[in-house]
Amino acid sequence: MNEDPRQPSSQFLRTIDIHELLPQQEPFVMIDRLVSFTMERTVTKTTLRADHIFMDGTTFNTSGLVENIAQTCAARIGYINKYILKKGIQLGFIAAVRDMTVLENPHVGDTIETTVDIVAEVMGMTLATGTISCGDKTLVTTNIKIAVKEEA
Repeated sequence: MNEDPRQPSSQFLRTIDIHELLPQQEPFVMIDRLVSFTMERTVTKTTLRADHIFMDGTTFNTSGLVENIAQTCAARIGYINKYILKKGIQLGFIAAVRDMTVLENPHVGDTIETTVDIVAEVMGMTLATGTISCGDKTLVTTNIKIAVKEEA
């Protein structure tokens, strides 16, 4: 990579296989691609498929929305570990979800964009706000806390 990994181009981000950044693997992967990365903000996109395990019929359920936000956090951590710190993937766990508002659930075929803004990182905990949108419509807002397991 010939560019600063802290300010990657969208062209470079398109070359990354999301599976390289996540501890989750199919069929549990709920994001398709990393769209934007800074230390403060990470954005992913996902086109919802009928075979996603969090589909209730044609509707992506609330558990899937939480997991989508958590995996956007995981993609951020995976990117930092792989491209900045040059180390392996770390496991993370959802420690808390607060003030979640679901205005609308997306459906099969929708492409959702998930934005995670980092509020604080302290002692293996990441506090963030998460927003999921579809087109120009906000679907979900929440605060999330992710605990990252330290390497043994």
